[in-house]
Amino acid sequence: MDHQMLQQRFAALTTAHVADACLRAHVPVRCASALLRGVVPGSRLAGRVCPARHAGSVDAFLEAFELAAPGDVLVVDNGGRLDEACVGDLVALEAQAAGVAGIVVWGLHRDTADIRAIGLPVFSLGAIPTGPLRLDARAHDALESAVVGDWAVSREDLVLGDDDGVLFLPGPQAGEIFTLAETIRDTERRQAERIRAGVSLRSQVRFRAYLAKRESTPSLSFREHLRMVGGAIEE
Repeated sequence: MDHQMLQQRFAALTTAHVADACLRAHVPVRCASALLRGVVPGSRLAGRVCPARHAGSVDAFLEAFELAAPGDVLVVDNGGRLDEACVGDLVALEAQAAGVAGIVVWGLHRDTADIRAIGLPVFSLGAIPTGPLRLDARAHDALESAVVGDWAVSREDLVLGDDDGVLFLPGPQAGEIFTLAETIRDTERRQAERIRAGVSLRSQVRFRAYLAKRESTPSLSFREHLRMVGGAIEE
């Protein structure tokens, strides 16, 4: 999926829709920690992962920009450190000038006011005044993969971000996942419209019928029932 198509399709979705679609497609739901949030509320990003492991110097990011295609998202692995910032206003400005669509930092940022003024979507674990406190040897593959919480990501992956958080997708399966997400979105919108019109969600998903079936089949899960009646509220 090229960047333009990715942007168009995600514009009408949320990370919640896509996460539910991953579950339905039997693809691991790779959500970043709930602590990883947009510097500016309402920020959204979608693009191919451009990974960079930080070792104390900005050169890793500058080199990553040399390799980035327009629309990529810089994904910075700083080990989740909470004692130093590794991304500031100059990195955000350079990313924007390089055509990068946003930055995800597994760590902290600084220069918050300037980053907000720049307008590039930046997601991080928070802010701190100090920059890097050390200079380590850089790994030979520092630009090939990054770790964000429990997940290792590479250029084969896509990254999505919005007010619910950050989610990673396997690039080759993105089309299938987005199609499922669009189906889930449409089903949920119809359900919401009917609730507003006075038809309860319980009646829409035939909840009393589920309770009756569960009496005779205790092992029947609500998700199994939803699949039978075409519901989509849990996946």
